[in-house]
Amino acid sequence: MTWIGMHLSDPDLSPPAVAAATGLSLRYLHRLFAETGVTVAGYIRSERLRHIKRDLENPHLRHRTIAAIGAQWGIPDPAHLSRLFRSAFGLSPRDVRHLA
Repeated sequence: MTWIGMHLSDPDLSPPAVAAATGLSLRYLHRLFAETGVTVAGYIRSERLRHIKRDLENPHLRHRTIAAIGAQWGIPDPAHLSRLFRSAFGLSPRDVRHLA
């Protein structure tokens, strides 16, 4: 989880990439995450979205576009970001920014 946190900005971050970088087999990595009740991909996605939401709520980052913030955290496609964000938080990234 620590290694994933340090590499969230990499848009190619995936379970196979995590396994290869940490020296674990993909199967063992999935088994470790099964104990937490979340998949590896689900953890990566939720951590990215959590960071994006935090940045959107930060008034000091108002000058940055939503797309730039999404790309910074490994989700470079604005449409994909919007769908994921709305699914996770029930609001669009723009709505979260306006409410902050």
